[in-house]
Amino acid sequence: MRKVIIASIVAVASCNSPENNVPAPEVIEAINLKKGEVIWCGPAMANFGSVKFNVTASPEVKKDFDQAIAMLHSFEYEESEKAFAAVIAEDPSFTLAYWGVAMSNFHPLWEPPKPDDLKKGSKAIEIARAIKNKSPREADYLEAIAAFYDNWQTVDHKTRCLNYERKMEAVYKKYPNDSEAAVFYALALNATAEPTDKTHANQMKAGEILNKLANGQPDHPGIIHYIIHNYDSPELAENALTAARKYASVAPASAHAQHMPSHIFVRLGLWDEAIASNIASVNSARCYAEKATLNGNFDEELHGLDYLMYAYLQKGDNKKAEELLKYLRTIKQVSATNAKVAYAYAAMPSRYVLENRKWKEAAVLQSYPENFTWKNFPWQNAITVFTRLLGKAHTGDIKGAEQELDELKKLQAELLSQKDKYKANQVQVQILAGSAWIDLKKGDKSKATEQMRQAADLEDATMKHPVTPGEVLPARELLGDMYLALNQRDEAIEAYASDLKNHAKRLNGLKGASLAEHLKSH
Repeated sequence: MRKVIIASIVAVASCNSPENNVPAPEVIEAINLKKGEVIWCGPAMANFGSVKFNVTASPEVKKDFDQAIAMLHSFEYEESEKAFAAVIAEDPSFTLAYWGVAMSNFHPLWEPPKPDDLKKGSKAIEIARAIKNKSPREADYLEAIAAFYDNWQTVDHKTRCLNYERKMEAVYKKYPNDSEAAVFYALALNATAEPTDKTHANQMKAGEILNKLANGQPDHPGIIHYIIHNYDSPELAENALTAARKYASVAPASAHAQHMPSHIFVRLGLWDEAIASNIASVNSARCYAEKATLNGNFDEELHGLDYLMYAYLQKGDNKKAEELLKYLRTIKQVSATNAKVAYAYAAMPSRYVLENRKWKEAAVLQSYPENFTWKNFPWQNAITVFTRLLGKAHTGDIKGAEQELDELKKLQAELLSQKDKYKANQVQVQILAGSAWIDLKKGDKSKATEQMRQAADLEDATMKHPVTPGEVLPARELLGDMYLALNQRDEAIEAYASDLKNHAKRLNGLKGASLAEHLKSH
């Protein structure tokens, strides 16, 4: 992608030039597009995969547009926006370039766009709508993403995602030979899937669409990427193993493409492959931070580090896990203060102490970094609180554990006030599990096991969030631990076996099951 600099003009015009149907420069400038050379990391001649979006444009514009789409499919949102901005500079009347800007600020499988992102996407759509010479297909694509941005100030995020999905379904059906419509519709289905739907209806529907396209476009980054996302569950993960082992080589310039296969490797307990995937991703993310001269580490690095920590712990490699934890403590600033950064900061130290049953250390664990805006991330904050609760309960500090339980309830209330039912349920699992271990220490065995079973059932009924390789301690594994503590060996064996179906080859699950079997036979 060639470096393109768009002239900066302060005034904002109200409409397109009627003579040539081209938006005025000042109108385009008002979008506040990211601009500059596209940054990528990887081996020489690395790319983002192969996309051929059927559009009417000059060969150069088409080539650059396809490159931007390829980046978009690997969720390289910063770079794809710059790439679409360059296409706009080449051809300001090209409607789908503005559509691409709106898509780059949507990020359907990540946290909801911030107000500035929504304003940018809305402005790009407004300009594109005013372009008169667009084709019906271009208009349909534009109106599909507009369904997400329209009325964003008053309509909730989930409803707008569903609006987009319905519009993309219409585009998909109207243009049956348009493979890009099929790919984007499949992604929309995944984005609107209910986390409590254990039939995986949306994922199965999307997977069928993508699998039909895969053989004909083996190097398409979106097809292979979204297959991995669609099958990122214990029941379906085997269906994505081929895609997982291929994606990194399809889009070697993308740090996210290096990481994404590990979602499936973790699901299947393929720890060596998960480690290799995330080492590559972390190195690529560091390269990106250096090339982009970011103010801090790249957020994609922390995402990869959390998955890497999880895999090392499942191999019992505490030396490598401890090295990662020490390294995390050196990261004072990250380029973006977002949900996946907050999650990694909270989860990695918690995983280390909880997986190793370091209860004394767990009891005094503090959030890091202290100056991070933890108040904006109640779900992630709850992980540290839950870790302290378990630590205090296991070391006999019942009063301290109850104080942490009260803090969990406050964080859950905050999530409920934000209408974030999914994350509130995740905290409810922690509340039930924490209460169970407090009751066990108080001597109420019946109440303890009942609450622990409730926690396990609630967690099993809900899909994990894509940001995490897995819970810091699975509730059903904790149930097995509780049964072992109560010398209920048959129940412990059953709990561990059930948990290992959802968390393949987890080290503590395997150890617990082995111990329970040993105790039963002696």
